[in-house]
Amino acid sequence: MNILNFNFDSQPIKDAKKEVICGVVGSGNLEVLVSPLADSDKSNFIIDTSVTGFDHIWKAVLQDFSDRYAVGGLEFKINDMGATPAVVSLRLSQAVNILEDELHG
Repeated sequence: MNILNFNFDSQPIKDAKKEVICGVVGSGNLEVLVSPLADSDKSNFIIDTSVTGFDHIWKAVLQDFSDRYAVGGLEFKINDMGATPAVVSLRLSQAVNILEDELHG
């Protein structure tokens, strides 16, 4: 397995205190686990993937995600089984939507 770590500056999310899980580990898919961090200006991504050689793609997708969403103060643990960049973006967006629903619901 290949483990990647990325940190990005991001606008802070407000009042995130719960953990969220989204997706299912399986062929061509991934699982996202979201946890709050102490530093609210950074987002942290830990990717456990079976695929090697795509670090630059991961970085670009995660940078775009961190720029689009206020995810400062969150850590994303991603268990990947060969998901495409579109699936990665979808699962990350779903995880943030679940978290926001819990904050406002």
